[in-house]
Amino acid sequence: MRVELPINAHIPHEYVPQERLRLAAYKSLADATTDAGVDEVAVELTDRFGPLPDPVAALLAVARFRALARAVGLTEVVVQGPKVRFHPVELPESVQMRLERLYPGTLVRGAVRTIVVPRPMTALMGGQPVRDTALLDWAAELINTVLPKP
Repeated sequence: MRVELPINAHIPHEYVPQERLRLAAYKSLADATTDAGVDEVAVELTDRFGPLPDPVAALLAVARFRALARAVGLTEVVVQGPKVRFHPVELPESVQMRLERLYPGTLVRGAVRTIVVPRPMTALMGGQPVRDTALLDWAAELINTVLPKP
């Protein structure tokens, strides 16, 4: 599962000073395939190292998002310039119409099983592209709203 979104998500050296333990935490998160698994990693990190700093909380949010995306069959969620690409996606025509209504400017590329959705902005005029956990929340909302659960 490939997630390439501009999010400040990592385990800082100050939080987990030993590289071996940091790598073990990354592996535990990569192995977590459900929200419950991510919650277990969060509890372990909090017990061992104290309250979660923002970049670690964001990393946990990415792991939860990855589990959600995997559950609906996605293998990629990637920012491409001003758009976000979701792949693979197969939608009935009624759902495509709903997607295009809810997310104007969306391209549905049925031949390559991809949807490309304009990235949200902080303001309609002169805004900046949304980033970090706000972008993750937006992508999760899109998945929950539009993509069918298997």
